[in-house]
Amino acid sequence: MLKETLARDLKDAMRQKDKVRLTAIRMLQSAITEKEKSGDGPATDDELVAIVAKQAKQRRDSIAQFQEAGRDDLAEREAAELGYIEAYLPAQATDEDIHRVVHAIVQRTGATTMKDMGRVMGEAMTELRGVAEGSRVQAVVKELLGAG
Repeated sequence: MLKETLARDLKDAMRQKDKVRLTAIRMLQSAITEKEKSGDGPATDDELVAIVAKQAKQRRDSIAQFQEAGRDDLAEREAAELGYIEAYLPAQATDEDIHRVVHAIVQRTGATTMKDMGRVMGEAMTELRGVAEGSRVQAVVKELLGAG
């Protein structure tokens, strides 16, 4: 379904001559095509969400690097693309949602120290895949396990 939405939105962006949106959609389609040609066959819905999330993360990282280098023009372009990319992601979990999920995992697994972080993170990212960035989840895990 996401692939059809991207194709339709690509046509709309071409008609409207929206170069930034066009670039963002083409990069998403390129990443999806690359994944599918890697030999795994058509991407599943979960894989598509993961691809879009990865592209969004790459834009956030680029924005930070461009701002650090004083290239606000490039940071603004990346931020505009990020806005279009995020529209294809599911609604993001709130901090309270993340805290609730991680707390339940900590209780269920009996995790008490930072040595248990890997196990908690693995389960948390499985439950929160596509709706929460890893760094947000990691901050909550560290807080609950006593490192934050």
